[in-house]
Amino acid sequence: MASSGILYIVATPIGNMQDITLRAIEVLKNADVILCEERREGTTLLKRLNIASKEILQVNEHNEKQMQQEVLVHLALGKNIAMISDCGTPVFADPGAEIIKTVSQAGFSVVPIPGVSSLMAALSILDFRAEPFYFAGFLPRQDNERLKALLRLKQLKIAVVLMDTPYRLGRMLQDVLKTLGDKQRITLAFNLTLPDEKIYRGEIKSVLEQVGVRKGEFILILHPNP
Repeated sequence: MASSGILYIVATPIGNMQDITLRAIEVLKNADVILCEERREGTTLLKRLNIASKEILQVNEHNEKQMQQEVLVHLALGKNIAMISDCGTPVFADPGAEIIKTVSQAGFSVVPIPGVSSLMAALSILDFRAEPFYFAGFLPRQDNERLKALLRLKQLKIAVVLMDTPYRLGRMLQDVLKTLGDKQRITLAFNLTLPDEKIYRGEIKSVLEQVGVRKGEFILILHPNP
């Protein structure tokens, strides 16, 4: 009888392909199955790493619950599975938690393969100590709900980390300006690890003027108010 398979949670680059770890490459090479958010992103990554074709299962926010049993079957057959997200560390602001819950409850091993994290990259370039900090993640999409969430976050006296999709960068900055005022200090990490990477620091009004209509991946950190 084959030994049980292992579910590896593999961090992949957020932009610069040289950021992937040697261990991550080895795990991806030896995995029998790759779980990925988007099949195209998963196959593209494997090709860029010169890794031979693998069985790929797409697991995203729409089908995660339905895929749990299929994952368990593969593990029970002794297959090793590598879970990746489109970029960065899986599960962090991405699908995967339900799969991990089911797999761990069934008694299979879940092993982290650490590496790139947009959150840690952004925290590492702060010019103040963000200890503690609050990860608020993605705010509501609806304008009024997002403004209410920002007003609640305004009451905190610690650093707050926000994320959103590239095309909502301008709207996010405008909403922060509207709710927290033009003196609110922020750090905006824009397109981390990419050639046009830019770190903006200062008062929200000044950063908004510098960013203009640019769109890109970002992490926004609100500095704690005195």
